[in-house]
Amino acid sequence: MPMNRRFFLHRGALAVAGTTALPAFLVRSVLAQTPAAPQKRLVVIFQRGAVDGLNVVVPYREKNYYKMRPSIAIPQDQVMDLNGFFGLHPSLGSFKPLYDAGHLAIVHAAGSPDSSRSHFDAQDYMESGTPGVKSTQDGWLNRALKAEDERRRAEHTPFRAVALGAEVPRTLAGAVPALALNNVNNFTVGGRGPAPSPAASAFEAMYGNSGDRIFHPAGEETFDNMKQIAQLLKAHLGVEVAFTDVSGWDTHQNQGGVNGQLANRLRDFSDSIAAFWRDMGDDAASVTLVTMSEFGRTARENGTGGTDHGHANVMFVLGGEVKGGKVYGRWPGLENEQLNEGRDLALTTDYRDVLGEVVRRSLGALDLNSVFPGAQLRQENFLRLV
Repeated sequence: MPMNRRFFLHRGALAVAGTTALPAFLVRSVLAQTPAAPQKRLVVIFQRGAVDGLNVVVPYREKNYYKMRPSIAIPQDQVMDLNGFFGLHPSLGSFKPLYDAGHLAIVHAAGSPDSSRSHFDAQDYMESGTPGVKSTQDGWLNRALKAEDERRRAEHTPFRAVALGAEVPRTLAGAVPALALNNVNNFTVGGRGPAPSPAASAFEAMYGNSGDRIFHPAGEETFDNMKQIAQLLKAHLGVEVAFTDVSGWDTHQNQGGVNGQLANRLRDFSDSIAAFWRDMGDDAASVTLVTMSEFGRTARENGTGGTDHGHANVMFVLGGEVKGGKVYGRWPGLENEQLNEGRDLALTTDYRDVLGEVVRRSLGALDLNSVFPGAQLRQENFLRLV
């Protein structure tokens, strides 16, 4: 088979770009190893642009929430109640059954302790896992895989760590090889494409029926990424971690409330994740999915119907072993004197505590000091959500 994809090294990891068949040597390598499905798999979704957590999981009992957001607040009678204090944005209807079934947990007032309001710096800090430190070369998820290797030696396939994108993200940069796939469909997975190759046919045979009917109605970016992750996980290619990112959350103008820009994004986001969960079927029991964003947004709406760069935010954790149906974290309040710097939701849960608990449970990464250097994570401080 001709080698018509280009390869390059990016931050010590293997990245793949192009639009044709999966390279022959890679398929042969995987087929030769015929790996069993890993016991547990981790999926990480980065919401780039800083999602407005206060309109995602709404503290609808906070009177000041409505005072500060006269045109974009979600009315109490339209919030999907969770516990008598918090409620989901009405566009997150696909999340409610997952929450009610105990699969979906929510962590509010979470995020990075760094005070940066720069998208670039804040994303870099969160992906490196070392807020405030710009010299870190590798990413927290790569270090988590390395910590797993130090605990147990095992054979791994080239698909152990996969990112959906043109290059390996900061989160997966490091010593453990990671694979970046610009688009699974670009090498005609499932027979889609102008000329399905033997490699594509082999890949299709490995993952079988990926549940196209479930995903078909959407066709949005998030749907496409989550569908491809489901294909890779169900293929039993030896994937342990998968990463994707979703943009479009920087809502400075015309954010909207019940309807509008943010509402549309949230609908796509939740529908995609819910479809992913359904598509995984019985395999969902071994999957944990976590979402994160670089920071939240201001508690007050601005003069253009939007919100500006803030501080604490909301995280979702979905999984077969997740103790869901609960909003975790200490709520700091939204009274003026309780706001961070007088303008933002204050932070009460370091995102590294959430991720530390997740990677310890899902990957068996016990040395959390190496995964999150300087964080001094302790199990007794975990939220015990997995």
